[in-house]
Amino acid sequence: MRYFFLLPLRVLICFFGVLWLMLCTAAVGYIPEGNFKRWTNRKVSIMCFNVLSSALSAVITYHNTENRPKTGICVANHTSPIDVLILMCDNTYALIGQRHGGFLGLLQRALARASPQIWFERSEVKDREAVAKRMKEHVTAPNNPPILIFPEGTCINNTSVMQFKKGSFEVGSVIYPVAIKYDPKFGDAFWNSSRYSMLQYLYMMMTSWAIVCDVWYLPPMYQRENETAIDFANRVKAVISKQGGLVDLMWDGQLKRMFPKKEWKEKQQEEFSKRLKVE
Repeated sequence: MRYFFLLPLRVLICFFGVLWLMLCTAAVGYIPEGNFKRWTNRKVSIMCFNVLSSALSAVITYHNTENRPKTGICVANHTSPIDVLILMCDNTYALIGQRHGGFLGLLQRALARASPQIWFERSEVKDREAVAKRMKEHVTAPNNPPILIFPEGTCINNTSVMQFKKGSFEVGSVIYPVAIKYDPKFGDAFWNSSRYSMLQYLYMMMTSWAIVCDVWYLPPMYQRENETAIDFANRVKAVISKQGGLVDLMWDGQLKRMFPKKEWKEKQQEEFSKRLKVE
């Protein structure tokens, strides 16, 4: 059900919330580096993102806040673009992504002045070595905020956790797992990008009654001796799916946009034939 009468007010709140965020982070950027700047940025950032969350009537419950990420890498399951908003309402993170121009570029530069962020040029995004190097440099600095990463690489429909990309688990840093679960009774937060554009999705979010979700901070995890990055990623994924009551799947979430590789089909056929033989 859509609540159209909420749309004008929420659009207005969103507009002024983004403007307020840009102005505040730009102002924080003029404070000399040090503990006071980090403290101010944390307070200002959380305040601004909470204002933005009110544009969606977000009701967020944070569990086990003693495990809130402090450094290293924070990984979470991915349902929606607003996952970033949900997590930034309670903590500050370093975001990682492609550098943009226009209005989004202005916002990126404002955030980067207030706190270390990791923005890549278009030519660098697919350079795995460059990405890994920048991440390692970031996590080795003790005062940098944790990097926020969604290893699935795409939005999943709030029922499952799908294959984690191994890149963020090769850095050799502490991993803080976070499980996010939305309550679909009040509003469906899942963004089906193959069906809806970003504008359509935002319209649906702002005409929903509310966005209600739970966030669980899980204890930090470390890569074991002789454990591969893939095994480490699967272990973290299993912990997140169990806590969030989500189904732990091995499939790549990008399958919603492409056909499975031939070798994937052959592997499943082989597994199926083994079960038939046993039976």
